[in-house]
Amino acid sequence: MLELSLLRALHAVSTGGSINAAAEALHITNSAVSQRLAKLERDVGQVLLERYGRGVRLTEAAKLLVNHAERILSLVDVAMTALEDHRGAVTGKMSIAAFPTAARGLLSSTMSRLRSEFPQLRIVLHEQDPIDSIPRVVRGDVDIAVVQDSFNAPLSLTGDLERASLMDDVIDLALPVDHPFADRVTVDMAEVARDTWVSWPRGTVCGDWLRLTLREYGVDACIEHAVAEYATQLSLVAAGFGIALIPRLGRDPVPPGVRLVRITPTLARHVYVVWRAETSSRPAIRATVDALVATAAELGDSAPDESVTPAPAVEVREHAVHPRRRRAPLAQPASAVSSATCPAVSSSDAAATFSSR
Repeated sequence: MLELSLLRALHAVSTGGSINAAAEALHITNSAVSQRLAKLERDVGQVLLERYGRGVRLTEAAKLLVNHAERILSLVDVAMTALEDHRGAVTGKMSIAAFPTAARGLLSSTMSRLRSEFPQLRIVLHEQDPIDSIPRVVRGDVDIAVVQDSFNAPLSLTGDLERASLMDDVIDLALPVDHPFADRVTVDMAEVARDTWVSWPRGTVCGDWLRLTLREYGVDACIEHAVAEYATQLSLVAAGFGIALIPRLGRDPVPPGVRLVRITPTLARHVYVVWRAETSSRPAIRATVDALVATAAELGDSAPDESVTPAPAVEVREHAVHPRRRRAPLAQPASAVSSATCPAVSSSDAAATFSSR
């Protein structure tokens, strides 16, 4: 008789490509994964893994078993969802993956709401970028993922996933206080496209998005400082090492020496939640999605931080099923350095048209 835990271990090795990746996905040790695979080999009487270079690879017998395991594990998920739906109770474990600023700005409040309303539900949070979290939802490693994309760089949702919109997170321009545009209320993107930028490294969602956006203005992004924390980006802006685009969701305190101004056309990243369609009727899934939507709506109505000066509001889009328009405050602290210009990659300086999705 095949044990589900053993099949999950083999499936995790298949999807992750290694025992180490399987251990991370299952939240167990490498040794525990190896032990489960060894037991599965004894149970089926066939070799399932063979050494390949420094790692392992699946044998033909293992590949055959994985194909069946995917269907078996999917049916188990459907059965457990049906049982929970029949019972109608919001209980058990709910694993959520979220990108960093959403984890800070959205998930902490959502988790508190769920703990208060459903004390029998145990929430486990994983901080991950969408490029990693979406495949984990598809595989069933996590139940829900809070992800983001932009209108000119949409995410590709693989597998049978459902989604609900949470908000459009407006992005502001961070300038040093002695920047020529620091006293402006708004700045056109075309006016600063060739400035020196502080942004995320190449290969990240945010870093690649800025490069793509500036390329649409005919500019090869001049990113001299690539750092993966918005707090560090703001610190570098305050010190006069460039300018940056800073989203509002989960925004760090803005240091002295930085001035936030509105960028036009408005730039925003769309934030939404995804989950597997086969788990849609699970009460815990419905409760968690509803809590995320409610928290996002409250963030849209929240007052700006007392340390900043509010500016004209922009709209935030809410849940896809029950759309409601909300107003998001524009954080605009008093403070920000002039920068070198970047070379154009084409003779055209015409800016691409942007719109908040």
